[in-house]
Amino acid sequence: MSERLVTSRLVHSLRYEWSAGVAGGAVAGVGMGVVFHAGANLMPFVGALYGWPTVVGGWVVHLLNSVLAGIVFSIIVSHPWVSEQTANVRECVAAGVVYAAAIGLLSTGVLLPVSMQALGVQTFPEPLVPLPGLLGTFLVVVSVGVAHVVYGVLLGATYATVQGRLRAGVETAESMP
Repeated sequence: MSERLVTSRLVHSLRYEWSAGVAGGAVAGVGMGVVFHAGANLMPFVGALYGWPTVVGGWVVHLLNSVLAGIVFSIIVSHPWVSEQTANVRECVAAGVVYAAAIGLLSTGVLLPVSMQALGVQTFPEPLVPLPGLLGTFLVVVSVGVAHVVYGVLLGATYATVQGRLRAGVETAESMP
């Protein structure tokens, strides 16, 4: 195979991998954001972490983070070993859920406490718990957990669907004279 053909296929491959990651991250971000917003009204809190403690601020930064996470997902699953394990929609959904769980553990278990300590903040910037006591804390924990599962399912399903459609279009275009 010529070097030019290999380079062309690599460029096309990266284009549909990244495009699928962006689309998957955006769709998954909307789904996760709905759970955050409806489940425990967490969007002002998400925005407050970035200095924009409003629902709009929360949505903006959440969707940006979701798309970036989708791109990282596309990079990970495009690795040859991982791509062999994610050959269909079901396997991509499973990979998305595992990835979203890892993001959830990393962001809430490591990054949030470290950033709060670095900023010298002892309490959350917004009232996090919508209901008082243990019930409110339970609602937040369940909302965050469900939101990450929703993100993973939508990320994997959208990624696989978009990647399959784009790949089919690239292969059709490459096979043309």
